[in-house]
Amino acid sequence: MIYLKFKRIEKIEDAIDLLQMAIKLEFSTLPPYLYALYSIRPGTNAEASGRIRSVAMQEMVHMCLACNIINALGTDPALAVPTYPGPLPGGITGGGEEPLIIHILPFSKDAMAQAMAIEEPEEGAVPFPHVKLLAAAEPTFMTIGQFYGYLDSYLKTLLPSQWSNGRKQIDDRQFLQGEVFAVNGYDDAHNAIVRIVSEGEGHKKDPLDFRGEVSHYYRFGEIFYDQVLTKADNSLGYAWTGTLGVDWNAVYPAIADPGSHDFSKDPPAAQKAQDQCDEAFTRLVQELQKAVTGDVGSLGNAVRAMFDLRMAAKHALTVPLAVPTQVAGPSFRYRPNLKKEAVQ
Repeated sequence: MIYLKFKRIEKIEDAIDLLQMAIKLEFSTLPPYLYALYSIRPGTNAEASGRIRSVAMQEMVHMCLACNIINALGTDPALAVPTYPGPLPGGITGGGEEPLIIHILPFSKDAMAQAMAIEEPEEGAVPFPHVKLLAAAEPTFMTIGQFYGYLDSYLKTLLPSQWSNGRKQIDDRQFLQGEVFAVNGYDDAHNAIVRIVSEGEGHKKDPLDFRGEVSHYYRFGEIFYDQVLTKADNSLGYAWTGTLGVDWNAVYPAIADPGSHDFSKDPPAAQKAQDQCDEAFTRLVQELQKAVTGDVGSLGNAVRAMFDLRMAAKHALTVPLAVPTQVAGPSFRYRPNLKKEAVQ
C-alpha cells in the first residue's frame, strides 16, 4: 500500500496543487506497467497482457479526468516525468517515512508485486481464500483513496461560479471512446473521482469496480498468483481459483531499470534503438501536454506517439546489449534535445 503526505486544503489553489500531483501520480504508473507489458514475448501470456494493458489504459483515462477537473477550475494541468528508479510524486511512501522507490522491471512476479503495492486498496487487500496472502499494511499516512476523498469533500464546497464550464476539456472523440468525459462542475468532478478510486481499488469490501469489473489491484493479483478471482460460496463471496496460464519464462531477457543503464558501452544498434524509444516517449509527453491544455488535435498525435513507442520498444527488445544475452526495453527518458544531442 502507498501513502501520500497529508496537505490541508484551505483554498482552491491548494486543491489545484493536489490535483497537479494526482496527474503526475497517474502518469508515473504508466512506464513500469508498460515495461512489463512490452517485455512479454509475442504470442504468449495473452491473459496477463490483456490485464496489464487494460490497467495502463485506465490510468491514462484517470490522468485525463484529473486534467479535466483542473481545467474546469481555471488552471492548466502540467505533466511531469519521474526518473526511474526513483520515488513516485507526492512524497509517497510504502507505509513508513522513506519514499517508495519504483523500479522499471520486465514481466515477473516482482513486477506484479510492485504493481500490487501501488494499487493496494485503502483498507488493505480483502483476504479471499488463498494459499498465500499479502499482508495488509497499517495505514499511517493518507492513502490514495483518502487523498481523492479529501479532494472530493473540498470540491463539493465550491460555488458554481468557481467552475469554468467547457474550459479546455478532453473528450473521447479521438481516443478512449466512452471513457473520458468533460468536467464542468462538481457533479462531473465527483463522478470522475469515484471512477478513479473505484477502478483502482474496487469497493471497500468488494474486488469489483463501479462497472462490475475486477479492479486494478486484483487484476495484478490474478497475474501474480496465476489464478482467477471468481465468485465463490464463502463468507467473502470470492476465491482465487483455476489458472491464468502465466508463463514467467516467456519474457525477453530485459534488464531492470534501463534508465540507470550506461548505453554508451553498448553496440551502436542498441543505442539507436534506445534513442528511438526516447524520441517516441518524449513526443508522447509533449503531445499529451498540449492536448490537456486545450489543443484537441494533439490527442491524436499522442495516440500515434504511443503506437510508435510500442513499436520502438518491440524492436529494442530484440537488440542485444554489450552482454549479448541481455536486451533493454524503453528507458522512458524525456529528452527534448535528442536531435541536438545526435548532431554533437
